[in-house]
Amino acid sequence: MRRPAVVVAGGSVSGLATALALAGHGFPVRVLERSAPPPDPADPHAALERPATAQSTHSHVLTSLGVQLLRERAPQVLEALLDAGAQLLDLTAAAPRGDRPFVREAADDELVTLAVRRPVLEAVLRRAVQDRPGIEVSHGTAVRAVVLDAAGERPVAVVTAAGGRIAADIVVDATGRRSLAGARPRAGADRTGPTTLRAFTRFYRLADPGTQPGPLNRGNAAGNIWGHYAAVLHPADRGTFAVTLGTLPGDAPTAALRGAAAFTAAARLSPGVTQWLAKGVSAPITPVRAITMPANVLRAAPGERDAGGVFAVGDAACVTDPIFGRGMSLALVHAFRLADLLADHPQPDGAQRKLAADLADELLRPWYEQAEHDSVQRTLAWRAAAGGPEPNPAPPLPPGRPSLAEVSAAAGDPVVWRGLMRMLMTLRTPAGVFDDEGFRARVRAAAGRPRPAGPLVPPTRAELLHAVSTGGRGT
Repeated sequence: MRRPAVVVAGGSVSGLATALALAGHGFPVRVLERSAPPPDPADPHAALERPATAQSTHSHVLTSLGVQLLRERAPQVLEALLDAGAQLLDLTAAAPRGDRPFVREAADDELVTLAVRRPVLEAVLRRAVQDRPGIEVSHGTAVRAVVLDAAGERPVAVVTAAGGRIAADIVVDATGRRSLAGARPRAGADRTGPTTLRAFTRFYRLADPGTQPGPLNRGNAAGNIWGHYAAVLHPADRGTFAVTLGTLPGDAPTAALRGAAAFTAAARLSPGVTQWLAKGVSAPITPVRAITMPANVLRAAPGERDAGGVFAVGDAACVTDPIFGRGMSLALVHAFRLADLLADHPQPDGAQRKLAADLADELLRPWYEQAEHDSVQRTLAWRAAAGGPEPNPAPPLPPGRPSLAEVSAAAGDPVVWRGLMRMLMTLRTPAGVFDDEGFRARVRAAAGRPRPAGPLVPPTRAELLHAVSTGGRGT
């Protein structure tokens, strides 16, 4: 039986992964990407700039969930990424030691992340798509509208921005957080909640790519989300790393972080980052880039009035606070699970629509709700430190569930640490970890014990703003 023809709108991480997964099930796939093709598609390092995707030049991580997906469903992609210089990081390197040695368990093998720049990941995925029979990729082609059949029940084509018409039995919206908007028929209201986050990012290259100038206290990163700002360093591929400073949008004194001197002074003042930016250890390879992060968004599930055969993946389906780094991993898993669903239920009808809605809800809603709560909690702390107005209260957690801050404070307990890492790395949902009564009991017990002083003490806000205003002398 002939598989339905699929058009994937968008050729970034989620779109490329969806195309690869669908082609594996025998679907003919046409990927329509609005940006121009890279100068050398065979070289993952040839084009690291994507003007159409502002966040691509900021730090990204592939959590343990994403690594697990590649190992199981696309091992050739993981192998190509490692060949391109990406590196697997063992998160147990940051496990609590305390008075007793850390005893590794078999399940700890899944606690790994992939350190790689997003454009390199996209380039490797693009090459895998180009090498796969049954996929056609068209660059410089944006989707303007989805054409439905006479009954308005299923797609028959898409219309491009240039006015062309391309036949399609199934349409996948992988166009990112703006989605296809009016081009994709959809009833219902989206859920949204502000992230209230502005990020400043700069990439560097180590003078000696084989060294690690300082410990990765977060396992896959150094630094932290502090009480009044964030300073986090993420290793990447080929001896590169990114430093990202996070502040509140509208926090006027920190706007100067756009400048190289102010950024360098603040970054060098930040514990966990300092050693990596010492003179002679590394050198910047990009300017400082600033972005105001998009809101948390969970797209409305398709209802009875929505057309079948039209699906959203990646940021077109759900956006969660980028500071937690879950987006790429959730996009990969959603792409492959949606392809599996369509392979079993290829005909657009009510059953297919419900199954796809249930899949998206099961996979994405727990992370949206956790991000919505954690974004507000962070904003409350940062605005209190900056003297700004308080945001609306955070959405309440289920009764008895500890907050992320409470769990983090108890992470000196190896059992709590493992649970926290599995949640942060997207392997288990917040409910799957935090609602376990044994886990909660350990968090409560840790709250009654004095917490040892950590080795990383952040600057005060006054000290940070002084460094920003004076600008240091480094570049």
